[in-house]
This record gives sequence, structure tokens and C-alpha cells, in this order.
Amino acid sequence: MNIFMIGGTGLLGSQAAYELIQRGHKVSTLALPPLPAGAALPKEMNVTYGNFMELGDDELLQILSGNEGFVFAAGIDERLTAPAPIYDMFQKFNTHALERVLRLAKQAGVKHSVICGSYFTYFAKSRPQLELTKHHPYIRSRVDQEKMALSFAEPGFDVAVLELPYIFGTQPGRKPVWVFLVEQLLKMKKKTLYPRGGTTMVTVKQVGQAVAGALEKNRGGNAYPIGYYNMTWREMLGIFHKYMGEPGKKIVTIPTFLYKLSARSTLKEHVKANLDSGLHPVEFAKLQCSNQFIDKSLGCDFLGVTEDDIDAAIGQSVTLSLDIIRNKADVVDMRGE
Repeated sequence: MNIFMIGGTGLLGSQAAYELIQRGHKVSTLALPPLPAGAALPKEMNVTYGNFMELGDDELLQILSGNEGFVFAAGIDERLTAPAPIYDMFQKFNTHALERVLRLAKQAGVKHSVICGSYFTYFAKSRPQLELTKHHPYIRSRVDQEKMALSFAEPGFDVAVLELPYIFGTQPGRKPVWVFLVEQLLKMKKKTLYPRGGTTMVTVKQVGQAVAGALEKNRGGNAYPIGYYNMTWREMLGIFHKYMGEPGKKIVTIPTFLYKLSARSTLKEHVKANLDSGLHPVEFAKLQCSNQFIDKSLGCDFLGVTEDDIDAAIGQSVTLSLDIIRNKADVVDMRGE
């Protein structure tokens, strides 16, 4: 099928394009410049640089016409801070922008749509006692985005939302999200202090498989929790240490109250600077200090996600992060694509 992507030059979009092209599909994309130096894209993908939010409805409708599939691999994530209320910004870039494109995609005759979302929506639904949408503007916006997207589903217009977790792997020339964690670990010289808990994760290659699988297999409106490898923070940090050249570094699990103490300091800094955060630093401890695990049977198995080398993918992320910190790599910042 002919597939149009928004964000096809980013880490997730480019990997999805590779997977789709390998399966015989034709892919075109509209993406924000610049393309990172050294970044490889499928030569078969037709790339147009521009901001879809600056295009009129008629222009977008023309671009979408002739495509059977649509992938949204754009938007902004929880790392941002902004003047309050930050929820409005998330709504603008993640929900309202997508709503317009889905409306136009349906009008253009698109049959299958896939949205790259967040696994926070899965936990908002499965752990209602945490009241995640009440405390975290980003999570609230992702839940709103998912509900909106699935409301478009009807016979002849399939919508899949991929609830994506921690993702490892790199795109040459693009800054990984993991630089902040590597910097934290470097500052802890003798031992690493980290809370209890853990997370599910996938490689970027597996995200590409999930996107392709959703386009080919999903019918109706469905959200797919994506998780393949479940690790405690201790297990994950052990792999980080290995690739940082400190395989024997001690990891000390700190009590939750100490984690919250540090979070309160962060919150005070935000308040002082009149900034709002997508994730409330203190309230987030309830999720961060738990096992945010997802079994692959909930989404990955159906979508055809297969085994990959998560250790090597983490290593790639850590190695590039170290190169950036040491000024050995020229990169552009990671975007929501």
C-alpha cells in the first residue's frame, strides 16, 4: 500500500519506513528539517521537508490523497517544561494537530492509521488509583489524544495507537533521550543511587515492526500496549554501566522518600522559574518507583514484533550519549518524531 508518514525522518519514523519498504509498501513523508548529519534514510522513501501544522487543509488533503495508510510519528514529549498551563501546549501539538490530520485522512480515502503514543496511557487505564491524568499534564494529554484518535475509527477507517515505552537504539546524528541519564550516572562517582522499580522497553527496530504490523493487521480502533523486555532499574543500569566502562559499579536502591526529596527540589526550581512540567516531579514517584512492566502478549505478539538484541541497543544509546557529552559527536536534538 501507499503510506504517508508525518515524522518519517526521525528515529521512529525512519525505522518504520525501513520496515514498511522491506515489506513491499511505498512510503512518503513530510518531516521537519534538518536531517542529522550521517543519518541514513531509505532511498526509496520520498521525503518532503516542512511543518504540517503550517499547511492549509487543502494542501494536506492533496498530500494525503492516494494513500491507503497514514502514520503519525510526530508531536512533543514529557521532557519539556513551559509556562503554565503546559497542558495547552501538549494539546496543541499532540491532540489538536493530529485531530485535523485524521479528519483530512478520512476525507482523502486513507484506510489505515497508526499513531505513535505513550505507554503512560496504558498505566493511566490499568492503575486508576494513581490518578495519573490528574497530576500529570502530559499523561492527561496523551489519554485525550488516544481517545480522540480512536473516536475516528469506523468500518473502512482503522485506527491503531501504539502505547510505546522506553526505546533503545540510535539514529546517527540525532541526540538520544538517554544523554540526561548518562550524565546523572557520570556524576555519581563511586556508586549509583537509584529508586526501586523498573520498566518495559523495546528496540527501535521493534517499534518499526509494531508500526508495520498495526498498518497491516489492525482493524477498527485499538490501543496496543507495547512492551517486550521487562527490567528492573538495577538490571537496566547494570547494562548502562557496562557500556560506560564501569561494569562493577555498585548500585544502591534508595527508599522512595529520598527520591521524592530530590523531586521536591526539582519542583521548587520549576516554581521559582514559573515553569510547568509535563510530569509532576513528586507525584511521578508513584509510577517511577514501581515496575512499569508490559507483557509482550498484550500487543507485540499480535503485531508481529520479534526478538531483538536489547543489550546492544542500550549499548548504542549509551555510546552515542557518551560521545555527545565528550563533544565527539555533532548532533541535532531529539524531537517528538
